[in-house]
Amino acid sequence: MAEYFYEGHFNASRITDSIQNVLNESRTFNRWSSRTSVFISHKHDDLNEISGFLGFLRNLGVDTYIDAFDPTLPNYTCGETAKRIKERIQQCDRFMLLATDNAIASKWCNWELGIGDVHKYKDKIAIVPIKNWDRTSYTGSEYLEIYPYLVVSNGTYFIKDITTSSFYPKMTPLRTWLQK
Repeated sequence: MAEYFYEGHFNASRITDSIQNVLNESRTFNRWSSRTSVFISHKHDDLNEISGFLGFLRNLGVDTYIDAFDPTLPNYTCGETAKRIKERIQQCDRFMLLATDNAIASKWCNWELGIGDVHKYKDKIAIVPIKNWDRTSYTGSEYLEIYPYLVVSNGTYFIKDITTSSFYPKMTPLRTWLQK
């Protein structure tokens, strides 16, 4: 069982549309939709990872939200930005952190994770650990000790939760976890 993913793991799921179309689609979710909505916390520098992961979730029938192209956000980062992001995290059914090295180092991603912790912990929050190819260790290992996280085993994706028991972690199929 893989405890983290390497960069590019979700590239096979990349949507063939332009990255702009993929990101635009992710901002238009309807919070009253019958489909599950997921707030994706990410570092903007990781657009290639984001595109593949959004395609992966779209293939599972999930509505996604990322802030990168949200037209309701101010053109500059300010208190209003934080207020609207908090609202979106609350409105979405689930919260996932695309935990690349860049995201782990980002003050915004860590702030969003804290907001997700308050509103989604622990059944509706998950880390997606993504490791750089050139690193020997994963920089976000402490996140995996306190939050449920995405794993893959024999081609099936699960949300693994070791916070219940390190000997017998709770393993929920991703499709089940994504249901409203």
